Amino acid sequence: MLAQLHILLTYTCPFECDHCFVYSSPYAEGTFSVGRLNQLLDQAQDVPTIDWIYFEGGESFLFYPLLVEGVRSARERGFEVGIVTSGFFAATEADAELWLRPLAQLGIADLSVSDDAFHHGEETDNPAKRTIRVAKHLGIPTGSISIDPPDGFGTIGQAKGEPVAGGSVMFRGRAVDRLAPGLPGRAWDTLNECPFEELETPTRIHVDPYGHVQLCQGISIGNVWKTPVRKIMEHYRAADHPICGPLVEGGPVELASSYGFDPDDEYVDECHLCFETRRSLLHRFPEVLTPHQVYGMA
Repeated sequence: MLAQLHILLTYTCPFECDHCFVYSSPYAEGTFSVGRLNQLLDQAQDVPTIDWIYFEGGESFLFYPLLVEGVRSARERGFEVGIVTSGFFAATEADAELWLRPLAQLGIADLSVSDDAFHHGEETDNPAKRTIRVAKHLGIPTGSISIDPPDGFGTIGQAKGEPVAGGSVMFRGRAVDRLAPGLPGRAWDTLNECPFEELETPTRIHVDPYGHVQLCQGISIGNVWKTPVRKIMEHYRAADHPICGPLVEGGPVELASSYGFDPDDEYVDECHLCFETRRSLLHRFPEVLTPHQVYGMA
């Protein structure tokens, strides 16, 4: 049952983290307009099971007026609202309060703050920690997202279908190119399930500024600017999808085998093999494996 709609408000980000799922950076393009944002929220309201809206990116706070308007609009429609951020704006606690107080007054129900070495190095008192302290003071339910550096022993720490909150790096996006080389791996033919995403009965979807409805970063099941969310979800069948079908049947191994991908002997985790296979198929399924931003080819 679809319960959460995650809005990728922008692909732009002040950071260029090695582990980023969507290859965000200061140079990445793609940001919602206020009109498109309200259009998507109208569509979400037409799906009775959706009760949460999340704003993330990239870095959603880079477009602060748009973020505030999006939160206000979502709250007026009766949604619970969460935001994901690095807290880059919190040079001091006073700065953090200036940015967070209007959101607290709108009643956001979750603030997830990235607080790890990928974002803030080894600083003991960094912008993320200041953001968390101030958010709690303002009464905003708050948690941290802390991703451990890769150790080559696979990805742990995430329940299937749940937002990433911690654990090891998942080898999607930039992590494949920057972090995977040199790490120990597992035999490719043992990676026979998708352990992280609910592809048959999605409980959450991600929608980016281009309208792509993504079950996992870079796997689209439709475009909301062409077909409303409700109809996309009503007509979605994993078995009929050229990428999700094989992944449900036998994980990344089945996806690679189905399309004749010539794998290496080992991959760090399931995401690693899946991502490399999908990137080899971009030319074959351009409407499904999209946007190229997520594959580092924007």
